[in-house]
Amino acid sequence: MSRPTPAKPPVRRPAIAAGILGAIVLLAGTFLVGTDAFLFIRYAAAILALITIVLLVQVKRFAWIAPLAAIAVLWNPVVPFGFSGQLWVMAQYLAAAVFLLTAVLVKVPDTDGPRRG
Repeated sequence: MSRPTPAKPPVRRPAIAAGILGAIVLLAGTFLVGTDAFLFIRYAAAILALITIVLLVQVKRFAWIAPLAAIAVLWNPVVPFGFSGQLWVMAQYLAAAVFLLTAVLVKVPDTDGPRRG
């Protein structure tokens, strides 16, 4: 007779929406590097990074804040850095990976229990 497998406690991923959206924005922005339209990518990436930071502070996952703070600073449209070319495109991919990793790996116990739709 086999033992029943204990049920995994429910978890939630507080940064999944902002993380996936940030990755989509940055991946789409790789085609706009060097154009005037890239300004909108800068705004979206910086704002989504700051939103994700707020969500991480709320669930006390402070280790994830540093890479997102770097994204918020480097992609800020107010005082833009003059990056361009292949280095900037690679940075776009790296930042998208940070957003995706944050979205998938940051989990917290769901204290509310199962939700009914």
